[in-house]
Amino acid sequence: MTQSEKANTLLALHKNGRLLILPNVWNPFGARMLEAKGFSAVATASAAISESLGYHDGEQIKLDTMLDMVGRIVRSVDVPVTADFEAGYSDTLEGLQENTSRLLDTGAVGINFEDSFDDEKYLRPIPEQVERIKAIREAAERRGVHLVINARADSFLAEGFSSEEERIEDAVTRALAYIKAGADCIYPVGRGGKETLKILRERIPAPINVIASPKTASLKELQELGINRVSFGPFIFRSIAAKLSAMYDEIKAMGEYGIVMDEMMTGGDLKKYLMKGKE
Repeated sequence: MTQSEKANTLLALHKNGRLLILPNVWNPFGARMLEAKGFSAVATASAAISESLGYHDGEQIKLDTMLDMVGRIVRSVDVPVTADFEAGYSDTLEGLQENTSRLLDTGAVGINFEDSFDDEKYLRPIPEQVERIKAIREAAERRGVHLVINARADSFLAEGFSSEEERIEDAVTRALAYIKAGADCIYPVGRGGKETLKILRERIPAPINVIASPKTASLKELQELGINRVSFGPFIFRSIAAKLSAMYDEIKAMGEYGIVMDEMMTGGDLKKYLMKGKE
């Protein structure tokens, strides 16, 4: 498929009546494993990429570093790839459009785009975020690609709200504005309970992305609620990191080999997830 065809395919996956499940990855190996297991698209997680490289999330790695990893992931699979673009790595509209063009150069066909800053404590004013979404859409249209914009509405994370109702109202207001500006999907991070999702589903006339968490409705329940997309953010990476830490502790304590060797993949098992030939 061409990049434009992949973008249209990704958009269609939000509208086919089935839950689009995206266990976020941070490297080509994870992407190839997802594709081999039949997942229809791949999504990156900015926090997982940053943390796997030893840095905090929140645009603390260079844009070049993030784009290099996204490009590697795109080249490793045939399915559409959507990238966590954070806040676009620029405060200006011109810089945002330039960075969008550079992201498209990697072959990615979708983005997560957040509306908060300062560790998600504060939200950008809605008119400002609307202009930023419009700028991204314009940059993509110039390239002839319908970049799938998954617009975060961080109302459930930010400070300054006195009630859950206020947060819901703000999330809906932002969603409606972002859709009008050109967003394809709304991502109300921080809520996954059925009651809140029912309200959001009734009031947001666009696909909705939910992040998986211990408090999130089950995948089957999300499907029944009419949620279009679920992603896992950095949680898969962090789960693996916890297992890695336990291994190191056991080894340091002169423990048994089993924590490493039991249920381990062999080199042969891994081959089907690896690229052939040299880089």
